[in-house]
Amino acid sequence: MPSYESGYTAPSSVPVGVDPTRASIARVYDAALGGKDNYEIDREVLRQVATKAPEVRDLAWSNRNFLTRAVRFLAQQGKITQFLDCGSGLPTAENTHQIAQRVNAGTQVVYVDNDPVVLAHGRAILENNPNTHFVAEDIFQPGRLLADAAVREHLDFTRPVALLQVGTLHHYTADNGADLMREYIDALPSGSFVVIAHFFDPEKPGLSELARKMEELFMHSPMGSGRFRTASEISSFVEGLEIMPSGPGKEPGLELCDLWWPDGPKLAPLNEVEQCIAGIVARKP
Repeated sequence: MPSYESGYTAPSSVPVGVDPTRASIARVYDAALGGKDNYEIDREVLRQVATKAPEVRDLAWSNRNFLTRAVRFLAQQGKITQFLDCGSGLPTAENTHQIAQRVNAGTQVVYVDNDPVVLAHGRAILENNPNTHFVAEDIFQPGRLLADAAVREHLDFTRPVALLQVGTLHHYTADNGADLMREYIDALPSGSFVVIAHFFDPEKPGLSELARKMEELFMHSPMGSGRFRTASEISSFVEGLEIMPSGPGKEPGLELCDLWWPDGPKLAPLNEVEQCIAGIVARKP
């Protein structure tokens, strides 16, 4: 079985396309959100993890809802009009371009994925949207992605850009990921933002054990990736950046996705799975 200790490279660097015998990260995520663009092998990943974490689908919903709030914040408060959405996955409701372009119709959004199914779906849906584009690149090769002609054509790197790594970096298991993110951040102009949502090991009794069980099941599932990093590991991705406060009266820092500037008061406590995914938003000075 693959493991990150052996220097294994996340499977998304080799797109599986329409092969129904191999699980796809994009399709597993689609299945978790209740979509229809997935196969039995993708649903099997969720069933395997659900043996230890019955609420595993809540990871996807926490991730998705965090994306919605973070993009809205960047478009409204940050006045960001350029988004680079890495590992965008299959189109669902309330995608990045819909949220951002509702605030400013002229916002440019570039989605990046290398799964041909994702690209086909996305391009078909967005063919009449001149400000939204899909680029076929591997998000774990930032040098190639940032040099891509379409990325450079549609995004102006002399002005602030929002880099979204929402639900992606836990599939990068070759090393700790800090160097990969540094390459991205070094290319961003001042005033840019970085948004990250990541599977999270809270380092608390019970929750840490659950995170490690889910990690083991994801890593040895047909998908083959899904690392749960600690707060210090995730925070290292945005070292040197200005971290945004995670809510009214809160200090800047990493926060559980569901608790990062929620749309209203939480009327029910978070379940254990919802406490195992965290997000952070940071600005480049």
